[in-house]
This record gives sequence, structure tokens and C-alpha cells, in this order.
Amino acid sequence: MFGELQPIGGGDSIPLLKKTLVVGRRESADVVLRFPTISGSHCELVVEEGIWVVRDLNSSNGTKVNGVRVSEQHVKPGDTLSFAKYTFEVFYDPAELGATDDAKSKLAETDVFSRSLLQASGLESRRRR
Repeated sequence: MFGELQPIGGGDSIPLLKKTLVVGRRESADVVLRFPTISGSHCELVVEEGIWVVRDLNSSNGTKVNGVRVSEQHVKPGDTLSFAKYTFEVFYDPAELGATDDAKSKLAETDVFSRSLLQASGLESRRRR
């Protein structure tokens, strides 16, 4: 297993079983979310240099990282990932996925910009959503 998505608000976690996954409503998707607001092929999750990357596949209702709509974005452990209105917290260990020191430093550089100021300062909990 390469990590998991934990639904915000409760529910069963979704294991990330491969290093390339398509999330969507279609049965052919690797992660099937059977909700009408999820596109057939909503987004793709790929491990690059030991870090998960999300790429929106021109979905109707968008993909968000920490509440910000993205077309492509690195996803760090503890980030929230939203497909349409369904939000998950991402859990994985970059070291177990072979993250290089260079990849880890890139994440640290972008960390302050991927969260709200309240989250970055520790004044807002990510679990409150």
C-alpha cells in the first residue's frame, strides 16, 4: 500500500494500492466514487519522486488541494484532497515511497502557500472541515 485517503467526516479509508490511479465514477477507475457530482474520470493520482501528485482530468466539478482548485499539484501527507464536494485527508510516508531530499525540499518550499495562514500558524485544525 502506498498511502490512503481518509474521508473527512468519517467513513472507510481508501487504500492507494498502485503508484498511478484514476479516480472517477466509472467502474473502470482505480478508485470508484459512485456520486453524480464526480466525473467519469475525475482526476489522476501519481507518485513522482516519492511524492503524490494530483492531476485534474478536466472534471466538471473540479479537484482541490487544501480547498484550492488545481489542475496539477503535489499532495503532502496531511493535505486535504477534494473531488467535487467529497473531501479526504491524505496519509502516506514520502520516505517509504522513495522521496529524494530534493523532492522533500520542494515540498517544504511550497508548504506555506498550500495552506491558509490560520492552518500554517497552527490556529486552524484541518479536521474541522
